[in-house]
Amino acid sequence: MLTSSLNISIAPLAVIDPLALAACGLTGGAVAALLWWVLSALASDDVAQEDEWRYDVSRINALRRGDVIYRLLQPVVQFFAKLNRAAVPTRLPEIGRQIQAAGLSRYWLAEEYLARCQVISLLLLPVYLYFCIDWMGSVGAVSALMLAGLTVWLLRRRLAGLAERRLVEIKRRMPFVLDLLTLLMEAGSSFLQALKQTVIEFEGHPISTEFGRVLTDMNMGKARSEAFESMRRRLSDDEINSIIGTIIQSEELGTPLTGILRATADVLRVKRSQRAETIAGESAVNMLLPGVLVMAATVLIMLGPFVLNFLTSGFEL
Repeated sequence: MLTSSLNISIAPLAVIDPLALAACGLTGGAVAALLWWVLSALASDDVAQEDEWRYDVSRINALRRGDVIYRLLQPVVQFFAKLNRAAVPTRLPEIGRQIQAAGLSRYWLAEEYLARCQVISLLLLPVYLYFCIDWMGSVGAVSALMLAGLTVWLLRRRLAGLAERRLVEIKRRMPFVLDLLTLLMEAGSSFLQALKQTVIEFEGHPISTEFGRVLTDMNMGKARSEAFESMRRRLSDDEINSIIGTIIQSEELGTPLTGILRATADVLRVKRSQRAETIAGESAVNMLLPGVLVMAATVLIMLGPFVLNFLTSGFEL
């Protein structure tokens, strides 16, 4: 009995699949290597200044401190950025404009931000493959690739949405900023002093950030027209471009700025009222389809029980 029980207890230990043992060892090693790589990437120092051009090194270090994905996967992001510069050079200026208009870090290059979106889709690709192949078989691989491409597109749409919403916030607050500038300048302040006070009054708002960058450029030695020209390139909106163009023209021609700012603020309020009227006029058309769907659902709820009762009764009167 002792021998038989001993054989029974030892037999399972003797049958060990070497492939399973190797798989467990490789999995443990991969997990350990991944953990070491993540910890070393998070704890790594900044790039040395003598490796590359000084400004580019400062930009890379700022991105490494501000974005976890860039810090962990910097070589991969830069590799995809090189591919983007060669593959989609025509789309990069628009992405760069959206990055600036959305208020993201000014250290992002357009090709690097697009590469970041692509890296995120690649990180999600194994998850897509697992679920799609589990549900649809081998055909699911194509669906997983389509989902990865859709992820990049959604991240791009998110960037465009952020830029659009931020521009709307800036344009809504612009008339009040121009009024405050006009009042301060009429009270005896210079344009630079009025701009400083305006930035303080609207602190925390996107318009304060943009005018703060203008103020920083002017403090660094740029002319007023050059600082506002940089703001116009960053935002690249027709309405804001007209305002900045008016300020630059006043600087070049030497005309009084207070009257121009007051008139521009009045024009912006009129445009805002017209925009609100346009949206109100379009609301009736936009509500037409939901109204028809609600009416159809109501008819089905009211007549559905009678129709089902008539069908299940075998058409007997």
